[in-house]
Amino acid sequence: MNKPSSSSRLPVIFDTDPGIDDAMALSLLARHPDVDLLALTTVFGNASVQTTTTNALALCGLYGLDIPVAAGAAGPLSPLGSQDFPAHVHGDDGLGGMSSRLPAPRQGVDARPAHELICEMVNARPGEISLVAVGPMTNLALALRHDPSIVSKVRQVVVMGGAFGTHGHAGNVTPVAEANIINDPEAADRVFGAEWPVVLVGLDVTQEVVMDEAYLAGLRGRGQGVGDFLWQATRHYQDFYHERDGIGGIYSHDASAVAYLIDPSLFTLRGGPVRVVTEGIARGQTIQAWRQFGEHGGTASPWSLCPNQQVCIDVDEQGVLDLFSRAFEEQDNKE
Repeated sequence: MNKPSSSSRLPVIFDTDPGIDDAMALSLLARHPDVDLLALTTVFGNASVQTTTTNALALCGLYGLDIPVAAGAAGPLSPLGSQDFPAHVHGDDGLGGMSSRLPAPRQGVDARPAHELICEMVNARPGEISLVAVGPMTNLALALRHDPSIVSKVRQVVVMGGAFGTHGHAGNVTPVAEANIINDPEAADRVFGAEWPVVLVGLDVTQEVVMDEAYLAGLRGRGQGVGDFLWQATRHYQDFYHERDGIGGIYSHDASAVAYLIDPSLFTLRGGPVRVVTEGIARGQTIQAWRQFGEHGGTASPWSLCPNQQVCIDVDEQGVLDLFSRAFEEQDNKE
């Protein structure tokens, strides 16, 4: 199968904090014929930004990517207290202890800060580029601050983040907060409140898509070593989810956001303004005003004048799993 010309593919900047599930998502972006991956920007989250940047460079080597990798925010816009990284989920190296098995990076870090790279690329191709963000929203918020005009030039922003209670899925860090959002609630609130089209692919759907152990084992021997690496890296990740939820596999968090980018028909959307709680015990909670409650006595609500954004509330689980598998099949057929 020939890869489509760049003019017919989706130009993408991937904002990421690799991360085991980030590595899964990047493998899909790297090999899907409909995606033109332009750059990676890194952020703190699953590990320090130094570690996530090192991982991003090494993953580019594994996946055969020759694109800019720009380091981004090392912490949130408004730090509150100490910063902890989820080594119990992703391992000390962010990749389940497998980072040492990655090839040495073939390139260095881009000289531009992540938010400046985002602005430069978007301005160079107005109306074309999709931003796919699967870590804290800090780099996107900094890009908005650096050049507010990009809101009218970005094609769309696809975010893995949030939890809205659909299918019983609430927070995974607190009872109401999802990890990417609580890592920088102020940044997330700014990103969702900006006048650009945002789609949130949150726990409501990502925890409906389970890659079980048999599915993950089926990746071995495929993709010129990529499948073997993902199988090994997900051993730590699966152990965490088995102990916590007993699902016998892993949730497809970040890969589901990429799946939405490639095939939105696999998801059901709900429109309405989205705000993020930035203080108190509900800090990090994402709330969508998807019903019209009215404004009593002329008093504006916190969602008044906020743009309408889209939240994924349902998903074709098998469709997402098949999409991920087909990308490997296409690569295998070329070998």
